[in-house]
Amino acid sequence: MATRAKKSPARSAQTSAVKAPKPIEYTKEQELHAYREMLLIRRFEEKAGQLYGMGFIGGFCHLYIGQEAVVTGMQAALVEGDQVITGYRDHGHMLACGMSARGVMAELTGRRGGLSKGKGGSMHMFSKEKNFYGGHGIVGAQVSLGTGLAFANRYRDNGNVSLAYFGDGAANQGQVYESFNMAALWKLPVIYIIENNRYAMGTAVSRASAETDFSRRGISFNIPGIQVDGMDVRAVQAAGEEATAWARSGKGPMILEMQTYRYRGHSMSDPAKYRSKDEVQKMRSEHDPIEQVKSRLIDKGWSSEDDLKKIDKDVRDIVADAADFAQSDPEPDASELYTDILL
Repeated sequence: MATRAKKSPARSAQTSAVKAPKPIEYTKEQELHAYREMLLIRRFEEKAGQLYGMGFIGGFCHLYIGQEAVVTGMQAALVEGDQVITGYRDHGHMLACGMSARGVMAELTGRRGGLSKGKGGSMHMFSKEKNFYGGHGIVGAQVSLGTGLAFANRYRDNGNVSLAYFGDGAANQGQVYESFNMAALWKLPVIYIIENNRYAMGTAVSRASAETDFSRRGISFNIPGIQVDGMDVRAVQAAGEEATAWARSGKGPMILEMQTYRYRGHSMSDPAKYRSKDEVQKMRSEHDPIEQVKSRLIDKGWSSEDDLKKIDKDVRDIVADAADFAQSDPEPDASELYTDILL
């Protein structure tokens, strides 16, 4: 008589059970550094929006205003040689990687002093020196490329990790899951950072995604995931340090869902009528990443309002200089049409 096979227990997924680490208790120096870095991104993006409205920047322009804590906190968790790759909302990532404000702004205006010699524009800038492997205009394309960077690190056994940033909208792309599978199979040192700003191109997450907990997107690949308060730079760095330690130790990829918010529309051409002004104002007044740092600095007696105003003035001067350079620098020579082409 045939015996009935015993039912095997369901395999437990190692994702979503990963608890977010407590935010790091920043020192005065860390708070001031985070404040300045995020303020530089904010003021840069505000100026970029102005130049776009004046016609100095053409094509598409996607601003990072509101999401500054994500890239600032993650950069604080990296070591020399780690790589960054992202999509088209990329100006903040470039500045956080140490690329010059002049070079980024000049690229936006298509000038020869831009980081891609004025030929890439807002969505396509690179810096091998700073290990920044581009903003990419094709939705989700950077995820497979970031996985390739991790493969190279594994092959070279150099101890570095790659960070692949993408949004909640891109999280539904097919190549994302192909990359997850490959990275998990080969235990590649890559951190997948989903910047969940809630609206993708203009559709609320709840209307576009059957699974709105993006930290669970790696369950079927046994990739652990953490949900992170992406408006708190300390929480981002804490999660970033845990994720990079995981990947560096040979355990493979990790997913970080950064719960963040963009204050502007998807791009400069988007009036963002799909959400209320009250919703945006509530986020600004209660969760703004820069204001959180400012409040801690003042409450702890580490800085005065005047101290922080001076930092703001210094940052505005840097951005104003970048804007002046980006409007006065010559356009690329016509011969540049034929350089940097791969045949």
